[in-house]
Amino acid sequence: QVQLVASGGGLVQAGGSLRLSCVASGSIFRLGAMGWYRQAPGNQRESVASITSGGNTNYADSVKGRFTISRDNAKNTVYLQMNSLKPEDTAVYYCNALHNQYGYWGQGTQVTVSS
Repeated sequence: QVQLVASGGGLVQAGGSLRLSCVASGSIFRLGAMGWYRQAPGNQRESVASITSGGNTNYADSVKGRFTISRDNAKNTVYLQMNSLKPEDTAVYYCNALHNQYGYWGQGTQVTVSS
């Protein structure tokens, strides 16, 4: 069993920055791909960014050039650096991790960007 705990959300003005963190714990052998998703009220959950165990990254078009995903394999942690935030980035952000072919979710952290 793997547990994910996300943190770092908050309220920020448009143009500001936040850094999200997600720490995995439990009976971990080796984590596979990790990623961040978000869900705004009335919308479906969408992928924001992902990173493989080898460091290859992928981003949604809406965040390219503004968000950066990274990971520390020794700490079983994935990060999301969010710069130049926009009101449309407001959502609950969830982290996800693959372990032994199962996908695990964190509890979500609220990001609110005011205009």
